[in-house]
Amino acid sequence: MLFNLPAEKGRWILVCLGLLINLCLGSIYSWSVFVKPLTDYFINTLGRSVTAGEILMPFSVFLACFSIAMLFAGKYVEEWGPRNATIVGGVLTGTGWMLASVVTSVEMLYLVYGVIGGIGVGIAYGVPVAVAARWFPDRRGLAVGLTVLGFGFSAFLTANIADLLIGGFGVMNTFRIFGVAFLILIVLFALPLRFPPADWKPAGFTPPSGSEDEYCEYTRDRMLKTKTFYGLWICYFIGCTAGLMAISIAKPVGSEVAGVAPALGTLLIGFFAIFNGGGRPIFGFVTDRLNPSNTAVVSFLLIAAASFAIWVYPSVPVYIVSFAILWGCLGGWLAIAPAATGRYFGTCDYPRCYGVVFLAYGAGAMAGPQIAGFIRTTTGGYTGVFPYVTVLAMIGIAVAWVFMKVPKKTVNAE
Repeated sequence: MLFNLPAEKGRWILVCLGLLINLCLGSIYSWSVFVKPLTDYFINTLGRSVTAGEILMPFSVFLACFSIAMLFAGKYVEEWGPRNATIVGGVLTGTGWMLASVVTSVEMLYLVYGVIGGIGVGIAYGVPVAVAARWFPDRRGLAVGLTVLGFGFSAFLTANIADLLIGGFGVMNTFRIFGVAFLILIVLFALPLRFPPADWKPAGFTPPSGSEDEYCEYTRDRMLKTKTFYGLWICYFIGCTAGLMAISIAKPVGSEVAGVAPALGTLLIGFFAIFNGGGRPIFGFVTDRLNPSNTAVVSFLLIAAASFAIWVYPSVPVYIVSFAILWGCLGGWLAIAPAATGRYFGTCDYPRCYGVVFLAYGAGAMAGPQIAGFIRTTTGGYTGVFPYVTVLAMIGIAVAWVFMKVPKKTVNAE
């Protein structure tokens, strides 16, 4: 029984709680709303000139620390349990946002917001994913997709809330308000989280068998010896590089490349977030129906088409469609990768296995925004970003087709 319901029904409440936790954690995706106010704050209030790369760096550091923390957090999720691990992550996340409100330099912002906040999200994010993966062996892609939907959908709410708060209270007070709210909410939502008993499975469920659906169990060390892992990691890196680049520069690209008015630009961040959030259950569902390799190819075809379109035909309609696709495909990869990890390598060591896979997200977080900032600084615009993304997507298609396959030899957990 869960929440006084049969476990097959009560487990959906755990998915909803995971979605709400990720709604708080995913506020990082609103960063482009903070870019101009922070730039103005450092220039006008602190008297310090900052570059596009410096203002994008907290975003990159946050997401890089997020992914690194996930790598090491796996074993603590097992030791502490999902409730305690999420509470620790929530406290650190809220603290990072609150401390960001008192910084006097971009370097301090990297440390308190990027490192502390990023580590907090890294600890908390993987817990609802692991909970969903264990409670839903029969619908893993859909359950994981719905759980992480909140992370992608977050900007729909937080971007507009942040814009209103910045206008009314200033950018630094907005950091403080967000920090207090996230700390309280994440702790409350974490309280009911739990893993199923070791021998639990849904009524009528039989683990799949066969060459393509082999239900194999790998430890992290065994996973690292497979070509499948490296194919998945490279594809995840490419998908995240493209998507996080688009997220970090969405508002300035809209104004500089497509001529979008600032107010509309903020509204579009929320619009894109719908696609980022919706891409998770949609791609999770598709992964369940097809397989991770074919779903990855579909994603890269969409990324290539969107990037090519905004590069060759920069306009408001093309910008809106292209960035909706790019945000949606990033959301898709945050469902494809965890579902693929469970499908290819099982769940016996899932938190640690996915922690390594998730490093690709952190690498993409560093590469994407910083490449965009470098191109903006050296060329004076963001248009030159998109041919690189198009080429990366084509490389991703080849890697997914060749390497994202079920490992030839399956190893049962001992």
